[in-house]
Amino acid sequence: MEAKVSDIIIMPPSLPGNISSGEVVEEVAPTTCNAGTKVKTRAWWRRSLTWIGSVADWFFGLIAIVGGVALLSVVPVLNFLSLGYLLEVSGRVAKTGKLRSGFVGIRKASVIGSALVGIWVMFLPVRIVFGMWRDAEVISPGSSTALGWRIGLIVISVLALLHTVWACVRGGRPWHFLWPAPIRFWRWMGEPGKLATIWRGLTGYLLELNLPYYFWLGARGFAGAVIWLIVPVGLLILASNMSPGPGIAISVIGVLMLAPVIMWLPFLQAHFARVDRFKAMFEVREIRRLFKNAPVAFWLAFFITLLFALPLYLLKVELTPRDVAWMPSLLFVLFILPARLLAGWAMSRAVKREKIRHGFFRWTSRLAFIPVALIYVLIVYATQFLAQNGSMSLLEQHAFLVPTPMIGM
Repeated sequence: MEAKVSDIIIMPPSLPGNISSGEVVEEVAPTTCNAGTKVKTRAWWRRSLTWIGSVADWFFGLIAIVGGVALLSVVPVLNFLSLGYLLEVSGRVAKTGKLRSGFVGIRKASVIGSALVGIWVMFLPVRIVFGMWRDAEVISPGSSTALGWRIGLIVISVLALLHTVWACVRGGRPWHFLWPAPIRFWRWMGEPGKLATIWRGLTGYLLELNLPYYFWLGARGFAGAVIWLIVPVGLLILASNMSPGPGIAISVIGVLMLAPVIMWLPFLQAHFARVDRFKAMFEVREIRRLFKNAPVAFWLAFFITLLFALPLYLLKVELTPRDVAWMPSLLFVLFILPARLLAGWAMSRAVKREKIRHGFFRWTSRLAFIPVALIYVLIVYATQFLAQNGSMSLLEQHAFLVPTPMIGM
């Protein structure tokens, strides 16, 4: 027998206790507002401190990267590492399309940056006490006051050295320098194999830096740029050592050859770093094809590259002594790093955009390339009359190579 709809009785859900179905039940939220507010407040402060620490850590890494690349760029052979890092910057951005990807190894380098800052702070009292001891020796040599300052200098130097080594063993972060963790130190002193652990950590850190890769990348990028530049730059050097008549003709040929080379060389290097193939340094047809996809971006990157390279030619007026050679190299990194980032960004836009841009943008960008390139080449050619190295300063193409030729003997 089939049941009718009217025969079906729907029972209300059971209610707790003696509450009848006709009564209205109000749900009462648990009184946890104060506890939740405290938790949220603590979480907010924790997130703020974490963010501040992360930002500080990032800046420590940036300082270490810029300083390290600048120092390496003035050391023969090792300067290939600096060029390799700059090429990797443009290659990473070209692959991902994100400028933040170009800051390669920032977090890893922050260990070195924070350690150097911590060491400087730890030895600041040592320098102060050393000055007091030296002044005491000048005023009253061999006196009890001078002896007291000398003993204090020895004690504080030993304590600063132990604290610095212990902070570096724990990781070299700023908080490791702020608190010595004495209990942990005594426990660590009793552990076996301390030196082996330190050695494994140090070698592991160095291996993670991937220095052979950057060296090989920089050496190949340098070789490719030299192949492109040697003929036009060689003609300019030859013209400067000839009589005015044929010298002018040869220099005009050199200028006309160098202008198109510098138009494509920044993007050839970025393309090479993106695909990691030496043959890519000579794939002009591919660069011309990519230019059609992002002509304005190409022009902007080209303009910034040459604009940021020009102020560095002022450093050629007087050669820098070797003991302070890192100072112009620091300016070199600060100027060239943004240019490498933009070259990679332009390459990325061209790779990701499959559609060719309108002819108006292509031709206006092409025409805009010409005056920028000619002005740059003429300025570079004129610097030989102001530089200490004369015509040989034309070899110092730091926009594409390394700044080592700027160093005096």
